[in-house]
Amino acid sequence: MIENVQVKAETAVLVGLITDGQDTDQVKEHLDELEFLATTAEIRTVKRFVQRLHRPDGRTYVGSGKLAEVKAWVDANGTDSVIFDDELSPAQQRNLEKELGRPVLDRPRLILDIFARRARTAHARTQVELARYEYMLPRLTKLWTHLERQRGGTGTRGGAGEKEIETDRRIVHDRIALLKAQLRDIDKQMATQRGNRGKLVRVALVGYTNVGKSTLMNLLSKSDVFAENKLFATLDTTVRKVVLGNLPFLLSDTVGFIRKLPHQLIESFKSTLDETREADLLLHVVDVSHHDFEQQYATVKQTLAEIGAGDKPVLVVFNKIDAYRPAPHDPDDLAPKRRDQYTLEELERTWMARIAGDEEAIFISAARKDNIDQLRKLLYERVKAIHLTRYPYEKDLLFQDWMLGAE
Repeated sequence: MIENVQVKAETAVLVGLITDGQDTDQVKEHLDELEFLATTAEIRTVKRFVQRLHRPDGRTYVGSGKLAEVKAWVDANGTDSVIFDDELSPAQQRNLEKELGRPVLDRPRLILDIFARRARTAHARTQVELARYEYMLPRLTKLWTHLERQRGGTGTRGGAGEKEIETDRRIVHDRIALLKAQLRDIDKQMATQRGNRGKLVRVALVGYTNVGKSTLMNLLSKSDVFAENKLFATLDTTVRKVVLGNLPFLLSDTVGFIRKLPHQLIESFKSTLDETREADLLLHVVDVSHHDFEQQYATVKQTLAEIGAGDKPVLVVFNKIDAYRPAPHDPDDLAPKRRDQYTLEELERTWMARIAGDEEAIFISAARKDNIDQLRKLLYERVKAIHLTRYPYEKDLLFQDWMLGAE
């Protein structure tokens, strides 16, 4: 008789700081997102600890009193690990693991672990593996081995342990060199593939993770790209040929961005991000129903600037209008409305006024297909304008705009 074995879920506590320039609401939002990351990594969060400091403690991130509080709680409750909301230095991580007596993760490590779970193709797995090894290298210690294998001497003190660390460092250095060589070959192949696409206009979907890019991709390209209500459901770039009327173009779905995205990932995903850098037009998808969507919008804009795509023409697509719910507002209240109290119509007017230059905005629901025809028409006009700069002799062929006559 085979008995059902219940596997105990890994538990963790979350730790965050309220530093200068932040407030309690911001830190709560960051910890909410950190909890979502932990859940995606199949870790159950059981408690949060928050401390107000001018800046993180250089030795242990939090102060000694808060650290003692965290240790007492995790010891009493048998918690498996402790997750910090910011990137920890190698010295901070070593000190914290020594003080707490259990594995310590930071936000970048958690994101890297999720990417490792999500990687489906050899290309994505190679990119993630390189990022993880580069993150791991300065953090090798005798107390905790992150090489996913157990060998004698790792937990011992003295010469044997030191030799073990040096052996691990050599192994990691060799592995990094091999992975970089593999990625250089992959980058060349992908650059050749991009070059073979000719002069078709290229449009890239970008945005925060879990905003509905893949759902929109499926809708516009009539394809079946994997879409799931989880963080980083898409790692590999998917490219589809789309034809609106008589106008073909290429549409790519790229990895989602997030706050404090590990720099190792940005570097190792260079070939994937090239789809964004080399695009002619970006569709910046925003989840308007998310209470912190403006901060997510700003994070994506900042990341685009960091990867060299900050000057691209942009069409901002505010998605999930079907899920938008404004906070209640008393009409007799003389205080100005908060942003979360705006109606969808007020929000639309506000953002239409804010968008300038090469940016436009449209509000849609990909799930309910609201305003999709308007999006197609707007996208058609933007792609046509770019197309005609390359093929001006096709102006007469495109003059009869298919959507304008489709009554």
